[in-house]
Amino acid sequence: MPRPVFRLSALVPPVLALAGTAAAQEGPSFDCTAAESSAETLVCEDAALAALDRRVAERYAAALALAEGLDAGAEEAADDLRAYQRGWIKGRDECWKTDDLRACVEESYLRREAELVSQWMLEEPVGMATWICDGNPANEVVTIFYDTELPAVRFERGDTIDTGVVVRTGSGSRYDGSFGRYIWMKGHEATYRDPDPDGAEMSCTEAE
Repeated sequence: MPRPVFRLSALVPPVLALAGTAAAQEGPSFDCTAAESSAETLVCEDAALAALDRRVAERYAAALALAEGLDAGAEEAADDLRAYQRGWIKGRDECWKTDDLRACVEESYLRREAELVSQWMLEEPVGMATWICDGNPANEVVTIFYDTELPAVRFERGDTIDTGVVVRTGSGSRYDGSFGRYIWMKGHEATYRDPDPDGAEMSCTEAE
């Protein structure tokens, strides 16, 4: 996305200006002097996590711009996105409860990036497949794949949209979405589960 152009005052020595720019590029998107959680402190001390934080912040800004530019429902969409982002930050800050703080924080960022990209279609997809489940065309599931660092999928089923990320399996490719939704693909066949109370699995075949 376009970046704003900032003009440095002639009163600022060039060396100091370059040093300040480099520091901003190396640090996270937030002010480290105001860091409160152990997750934020870690991000401020870890260059790789700081870079990941900047990347997610850019993804969020791009998604928010799209939400605010919608022809209908822009205010509600933008408010929902802001609320979800606040919830995500709160969840990231809960990583102090885990055995491996860094692994938890990194996974939180990677998952959030995958969600933003697939939900708001911030990149060109790398693949798409339509699945007919239980032999019923009414049970159609569309999966759109994105090559984020943690590979992502966008589920489209009726008027429902969900996002998911790849998980490790012994065979095939499985993507887990929200509230128990997943698709486990093996070639042109797949097992799909809706996030319904029954948790019923459906056998699906890729449409030609």
